[in-house]
Amino acid sequence: MSLSQQKRALTSSTVAFTVCFAVWTIFSIIGLQIQKDLGLSETEFGLLVGTPILSGSLIRLMLGIWSDQYGGRIVYLLVMVTAAISTFLLTTVETYTMFLVTALGIGVAGGSFAVGIAYVSRWYPKEKQGTALGIFGLGNVGAAVTKFIAPFIMVAFGWHAVAQIWAAALLLMAAIFWFVTEDEPMLKQRRESGSKPEPFLKQLEPLKDMRVWRFSLYYFCVFGAFVALALWLPRYLVGAYGFDIKSAGMLAAAYSIFASLFRALGGWLSDRYGARLLMYWTFIVATICTFFLSYPPTDYIVHGIKGDITFSLAIQPVGFIFLISILGLFMSFGKAAVYKHIPVYYPDNVGAVGGAVGMIGGLGGFLLPLTFGMLNDLTGIWSSCFMLLFVLMATALTWMHFSIVRMERRVVPELAKISKDLHELSHPSPLVLTDWNPEDRDFWEKTGKRIATRNLWISIPALLLAFAVWMVWSVVVINLPSIGFSYTTNQLFWLAALPGLSGATLRIFYSFMVPIFGGRRWTTLSTASLLLPSLWIGFAVQNPETPYVLMVVLALLCGFGGGNFASSMANISFFYPQSQKGTALGLNAGLGNLGVSTVQFVVPLVIAAGVFGSLGGEPQEWVKGAVTKSIWLQNAGFIWVPFIIATSIAAWFGMNDIASAKASFKEQSIIFKRKHNWLMCWLYTGTFGSFIGYAAGFPMLIKILFPEVNPMQYAFLGPLVGALIRPVGGWLADKLGGAQVTLWNFVIMIGAVFGVLHFMPSAGNSGDFWGFLAMFMLLFITTGIGNGSTFRMIPVIFMTERLCAAKGQGEEAVAKAKKEAAKEAAAVLGFSSAIAAYGAFFIPKSYGTAISMTGTPDAALYCFIAFYLACIGITWWFYARKTAAMPC
Repeated sequence: MSLSQQKRALTSSTVAFTVCFAVWTIFSIIGLQIQKDLGLSETEFGLLVGTPILSGSLIRLMLGIWSDQYGGRIVYLLVMVTAAISTFLLTTVETYTMFLVTALGIGVAGGSFAVGIAYVSRWYPKEKQGTALGIFGLGNVGAAVTKFIAPFIMVAFGWHAVAQIWAAALLLMAAIFWFVTEDEPMLKQRRESGSKPEPFLKQLEPLKDMRVWRFSLYYFCVFGAFVALALWLPRYLVGAYGFDIKSAGMLAAAYSIFASLFRALGGWLSDRYGARLLMYWTFIVATICTFFLSYPPTDYIVHGIKGDITFSLAIQPVGFIFLISILGLFMSFGKAAVYKHIPVYYPDNVGAVGGAVGMIGGLGGFLLPLTFGMLNDLTGIWSSCFMLLFVLMATALTWMHFSIVRMERRVVPELAKISKDLHELSHPSPLVLTDWNPEDRDFWEKTGKRIATRNLWISIPALLLAFAVWMVWSVVVINLPSIGFSYTTNQLFWLAALPGLSGATLRIFYSFMVPIFGGRRWTTLSTASLLLPSLWIGFAVQNPETPYVLMVVLALLCGFGGGNFASSMANISFFYPQSQKGTALGLNAGLGNLGVSTVQFVVPLVIAAGVFGSLGGEPQEWVKGAVTKSIWLQNAGFIWVPFIIATSIAAWFGMNDIASAKASFKEQSIIFKRKHNWLMCWLYTGTFGSFIGYAAGFPMLIKILFPEVNPMQYAFLGPLVGALIRPVGGWLADKLGGAQVTLWNFVIMIGAVFGVLHFMPSAGNSGDFWGFLAMFMLLFITTGIGNGSTFRMIPVIFMTERLCAAKGQGEEAVAKAKKEAAKEAAAVLGFSSAIAAYGAFFIPKSYGTAISMTGTPDAALYCFIAFYLACIGITWWFYARKTAAMPC
């Protein structure tokens, strides 16, 4: 490659990224006028500003991988055209909801970073990549372009003109980029050799390295906080210091320029002195700056000898601008230092890893402005945003330091020989089990049983917390109308059902994660992810003006808890021998399912008192008829935070990864060709889908059918008995056979549903609550037993099928068949749980739809009976009859 080719690639990519970044941050200026036009609250404004940051962040991983597969040039072009169209369409909408939808499309411009990183890095050798990527990062100055120019255009011609001009500039840039650049050398070589790019899922494998996620946290702090401040500063300067919009925009533009131009210097310093040293300085200085910026203006009165002495402490505008400039300078150094590491550590996966790191960093640009607005509404203190940043910077500095110390202890004799930026040495962890054979009786009794038991008893509380967070909306929605939220009954049913929808969808992906990432790593990450919805719910429910759209987002985020079940069950299945899988999986799932009853029992208790004192916020006034009381609904989210942190730590240090359980998605995808995978998905939907769906809708159903009854006094009982009885279902299946237990279980379920219908209110009949409750208790018991028995069937079915296929081919083939059966069974356990989890969405929505159409939920229950009849037929024909092809 020639020098001129390198320069063209770098220059055009940098200019294109600048234009994209200007479009990506357009709401930081025009959003202020839109806020006035629509009368938006601070939280609604934060959501509007953050929405393009969200979509631009989430799409980075995919765009980075596509850049590695198809070339950065074509992907860059498509990104710019898509973002330009969305920006123009912004001028055609009028409602807040449509502004948010259009903002999602504008966010694609933010994904250009992942494309540019992959494209530019391919043109330069390792020793120059830090400088090249630092120069490319100058495109962050696009935020300054918007803040400097857009206010003048908006004052003169209106905000519509800003959007139209920015869209035209992006289309023009797309055309210029296409004609002055060419495909990267690696892509040309691949085309000449005729080789195919690595498949999409193969490129995800580096993400199992914890180092990637540590880099992501660093980038969240330096880039995410930079974007957040770039978006928030105009609002901050107007509100905290009384600047007019033009002055605030120009000062915010100056910050963006200062925080962007020095990124190139950061890249050069990383090449010259080492990225790690630069990261240390970044976080030390950032921690100091945010500490001082956190201090709110305060008046002091000192009772002196000769009278009171009064003085004030406050950062004046000049001091604020100085500190924010220093903060921006070192953030720009940190951004360059983080991305110096990626092509060095992951030369063949720059797009995937760079996209993942950029995605997490970009999410900071979405989450932080939204959180800033919520903190303003909650605390009434402008500097609360810097308090949050101080905590983040201090956390990143601490984690980085201890990670480096741990690495250095491993390689002390060789430290002097190691370059500053070479790979951290990879040593086998004692938490990785390289020899695992639970079917060997001696191994199991001497070693395996103890290790498996420890992993099981850490997995259970992690899964319990996941279910609690997943189902928290079933309790929250009941209280929202009484504390001032004006949502319709249908909207409340949607909030109760949406976690089921997102949780079920996430399960499809989570079911394949354990063999790719390892059970310990994935359990830790998936459990820690529950902090996000737990904390946000605690803030959101304190303000009745919180927009419904945000509540929908939070309900979807609670799906993180639902997704955890698939990976947890797949993980535990690897630890136990065939003869004990039913009991082990029953304990894990059954006690984990207790999270549903736990949340419905604990939340009514903790919201009745200020458990966290002043840290938890002020109480809300709960009004229903003549009854008025104080509640702390935020505790419904906050109460789980300390337990999530403790369990995540326990999982990281106490669980194990099994080396032999590794499998790519391609290896596991064979289950989609297995007939029994789809049959068991159907049956498990009948059992677990019923359990989780009835649990999600039970409180609202009681409230509607029996309004005189307090649903939270009884709703937790159903999930409680269903969860506790699940291990019995697994045990019965071990003793009597899974198919027989499952068959008769569905028969009893049909009878229980008819009993529910009998005791429900109807025309001229007020119903019998106690009979209704008793029939639902029986229904929950049968769902629990069926959960255990169907999950016991899965390992038996796939072990029998694989052994039959290997019969007569020798011991080696039999051993291979056993390993394949274990992997397939684990994947089916996860995938079937994913499909079944949609019950958490469809059952509450079926109630809501039936009530809106007919006035009663009867139609929904009759549909459930028809479904159970189909389950009986499938179980009998394929598994329970004497001549069944696969008796189990």
